[in-house]
Amino acid sequence: MPKVKTNSSAKKRFKVTGTGEISFQKAFKRHILTKKSKKRKRAMRQKGLVSAPNKDFVLRLLRLKG
Repeated sequence: MPKVKTNSSAKKRFKVTGTGEISFQKAFKRHILTKKSKKRKRAMRQKGLVSAPNKDFVLRLLRLKG
């Protein structure tokens, strides 16, 4: 029986915190930053948390739930 592989893109994008939440880096912070407001860029610095409806799907990609 072959091993089940973790989704390679998911393991680069998501991290499980100590409390069991799944965090990710917010999008749109790479380039073309001059037209974006300071408030918007400041909000994108914060880590995002995966919402409850999507959590099961992300856990399945990371092979953390059976």
